[in-house]
Amino acid sequence: MHPTPATSPQQPEHRPAAAPATSATSGTEPTANVVEVEPTATAQAVVPAAVQPAAGELARLAAQEAGTQLTPAPTRLGDVVPAPELVRPEPAADFTLPADTTIRVSPDPTALAVAERLADLLRPATGYPLPVVEADHPEPAGGLALVLAEQPALGLEGYQLDVTPTGVRISAATAAGLHHGTQTLRQLLPAAIESTTPVRTTWTLPGGSITDRPRFPYRGAMLDVARHFFGVDEVLQVIDHLARYKLNHLHLHLTDDQGWRIAVESRPRLTTIGGSTAVGDAPGGWYTPADYQRIVAYAADRHLTVVPEIDLPGHTNAALTAYPELAPDGTTPAPYTGTDVGFSYVDPANARTYEFVTDVLEEVAARTPGPFLHIGGDEAFKVKGTAYTGFVERVQHIVAGLGKTVVGWHQLAPAAHNEGRVLQWWGTDGADPATADAVRRGARLILSPGNHAYLDMKYAPDTPIGHDWAGLIDVRRAYDWDPATQVADVPAAAVLGVEAPLWTESVTSLAEVEFMLLPRLPAIAELGWSPRATHDWAAFRARLAGQGPRWASAGIAFHRSPEIPWPGSPTDPPAASVPTPAPRPRDPHTGRG
Repeated sequence: MHPTPATSPQQPEHRPAAAPATSATSGTEPTANVVEVEPTATAQAVVPAAVQPAAGELARLAAQEAGTQLTPAPTRLGDVVPAPELVRPEPAADFTLPADTTIRVSPDPTALAVAERLADLLRPATGYPLPVVEADHPEPAGGLALVLAEQPALGLEGYQLDVTPTGVRISAATAAGLHHGTQTLRQLLPAAIESTTPVRTTWTLPGGSITDRPRFPYRGAMLDVARHFFGVDEVLQVIDHLARYKLNHLHLHLTDDQGWRIAVESRPRLTTIGGSTAVGDAPGGWYTPADYQRIVAYAADRHLTVVPEIDLPGHTNAALTAYPELAPDGTTPAPYTGTDVGFSYVDPANARTYEFVTDVLEEVAARTPGPFLHIGGDEAFKVKGTAYTGFVERVQHIVAGLGKTVVGWHQLAPAAHNEGRVLQWWGTDGADPATADAVRRGARLILSPGNHAYLDMKYAPDTPIGHDWAGLIDVRRAYDWDPATQVADVPAAAVLGVEAPLWTESVTSLAEVEFMLLPRLPAIAELGWSPRATHDWAAFRARLAGQGPRWASAGIAFHRSPEIPWPGSPTDPPAASVPTPAPRPRDPHTGRG
C-alpha cells in the first residue's frame, strides 16, 4: 500500500487519493478519460455520497444503544463456538490462573509461536507476565501446557484440551491444532479476557476435557477489497476474527471493475491507474509487495492461508483503464465507480491477454505460499460459449504451470477439468446440473450459497447497509443449512468446505465490516468445523449469546440480533442496531489497536 499522512489517525493506513471525478455513474458503461495518480493519500475519511444515508442511520442507531450493557453469564465447558466434537465436564476440576502462571510448551518453533501468541492474548486483561518456557515434556504444573504429540484420531487440526485443578493442558499433532485449542481456552475464560486493559477478576476455567477436530478441511471467509479498499491494519483485524472461530482461509477479492488492489511490478499502471478508484468515488488504494507479504505472514501466524483472487475474464474495467489494448475494441474505458456488473472483459481472442494473465499470475503466485489461486470467472456475460470455456481452460493451464491449484466461481463448471480444480458455489438453488457434472469429472466444491453465506445480505428489511437480492440472511438462515447436502447430486466427499463472502459495494469501514460479519460469521464457522450431530439452533443461539459480551469487551461493533438472547440485554433490541466502538487502546504486546 502507499503511505497515509500521519495527520489522519482515524484513516486506514496507506489510502491513495481518488482520481478526479471522471468516473461513470452506476448503470452506465465507462467511456471517458483516464487520469493516473501518484501514491499519495487523502487526509480524511471519505464516505461515498451513495452510502451517506446508511452511515448516518448506523450512527443514529449506535447512539440509541450507547447505554446498553451486556452482562456475561458464567462460562460452562461447552460454551464454545464452534461447538466441539466431544465435551466431558468435571465441575469439581475448575482451574484458576494464578498471577505467576507459566506457559510451558514443547521445544518446537511452531509450537513456541502459538504459546507466545497465547501469552499476548492473555496478558492485557489479566495483567500477568505469563512467561513462556520450553520443556521436553511440558505439564501444566499450576499453569498452562501446550504439547505437541501424536494424535492420529484428531488429524492435522484437532486438539485435546484438559482442565484439571492443577492446570490446563492442550495437546495436538501440529501447531495448527494447538492454535485451535488456544482459541477454545480463550472462550472458556471470562468474557473480560478480551479487554485491552487490566481487569480485576478471577480468571477461572471450567473443569473437564474437550476432544475436537474439524468437519471440513477448508473453512474460510472472503473480503472484497476491490469495491471499497481496506488498509493492511484493517485486514489484519479481520484475520483476527477469522482465527477466533477456527477458520483457516482468507480469500481476498483483489480485482474488480472499481479497483485493482495488488501491485504487479511488470504492469505498474494496474495500481497507479486501476487502483485509484472505488465505489462511489471513495479513495482507492492498493497493496505493495511488502503489504501483501505482511498480510500473508500475519495470516500464517494464525494458521490461515491467503487465497488471492484475480477475477477474469470479466470484472476487469480497472485493468482495462490501465491497459486498454486488452479490451475487445482497444479503446480506453473510464474508471468505474458504480455497482453494475457484466459489462467489462479482457479479449479472449487477443494473444496479449494471455501474456498479461501470465505476468499477473506469476507475480501473485510467487508471493503466495498457499496452494490456491482464485481466477474468478463469474458474470462474464459478454464472453459466451467456447470463447469463455477456451479462455478458462488456458488460464487453468497457466495456474497449473505455476504449481498452484485453481479455484474459481462455479461458472467455471463447463470448462474442461483441471487436476485438483475447486469450484466455489454461490448459487441459491441446489439444483445445478453443470456443477454436479463438474464434480463427476473431478472438481471439488467450496460452498458459499448466496442465500445463506453471503454476509453482504441484510439481516432484516431495516438493516441500513447491505443487499437483498439473495434474500434476507438473519443468523438462523446463516446457520440452518448443511454443506454436505446443499447441491443436488454432489456427494459429501466432494465438498472441500465452506466460505462466507463479504462483498463491499455498501460496506465502507471496518466497523461496518464487523457489523456484517458478527454474529453471522460464527454460524458459518460452526458449519465448517463442528460435526453435523452437534447442529442445533437452540443450543447454538445460547452459545452464541455468550460471544456478545466478549465482542463488547473488545470494543467490536456487532449486530445485536433479536434472535439471540444476549445476556443482560433488552429482550427485543433494535434489529438493525450497531455499537460504535470507542477508540481501541494500543496493545503493548502486539503493537496494535
